[in-house]
Amino acid sequence: MTLYQPFLDYAIPLLRERLDLAPYPIPAGFEKKECITGKGKKEQLVVTTSYAFQSPKLRQIRAAHVEGGDALQVLNFVIFPQINYDLPFFGADLVTLPGGHLIALDMQPLFHDAAYQKQYSEPILPIFNKYQKDLPWGGDFPEEAKPFFSPAFLWTRPKETEAVQTLVFDAFKDYLQAYLDLVDRAQPVTDSQKLAEILQAQRNYINYRAAKDPARGMFLRFYGEEWTEEYIHGFLFDLERHL
Repeated sequence: MTLYQPFLDYAIPLLRERLDLAPYPIPAGFEKKECITGKGKKEQLVVTTSYAFQSPKLRQIRAAHVEGGDALQVLNFVIFPQINYDLPFFGADLVTLPGGHLIALDMQPLFHDAAYQKQYSEPILPIFNKYQKDLPWGGDFPEEAKPFFSPAFLWTRPKETEAVQTLVFDAFKDYLQAYLDLVDRAQPVTDSQKLAEILQAQRNYINYRAAKDPARGMFLRFYGEEWTEEYIHGFLFDLERHL
């Protein structure tokens, strides 16, 4: 089963169609990584594949896709704007574990003032409302994470795999299309004070995500500490390396 491959198969052609897309360098050793887990009948091949692109307004568009049989399917798909745009981040965390599905979709904001919400969160709320009935709130998540999410944060734990293949897939498509609409309209920021605030907000987000990456434990188990930390800091959340 490759539950999240259709999401990538939708997203990448859409990005090519709507953006002036170029490859983004993936450090050597991270394009694809494999390991065998379990023993005997429980033996399972786990494959982690990385994808990365960039465009004039988007510094890094990247995906980490982990396939490990029915009990382990993960797609982490994040878009980081260039630091001279005040665009939010696009974030899709799609996780299937033995205990079930964990789905998070959002346009993760740089700022929380009313003007920013009006520009970047309010246009997404109709999409959020469209899916919330069938994809209800997934319950508590860490207090410290709350500043990094918008009012349109779709956080849900669907019980059925079919819901992921239909409702979650549709929500992913709608959120991504809406994000690309925001990108189309975005104008570069030139005010030096505002640029400094954008950079700080991006750093806060990336440092938090790198420190708290929920996939760290999984990657440590599969691939060891050295590979894992370099993958997180040198690819998944690499802003500091590029400044």
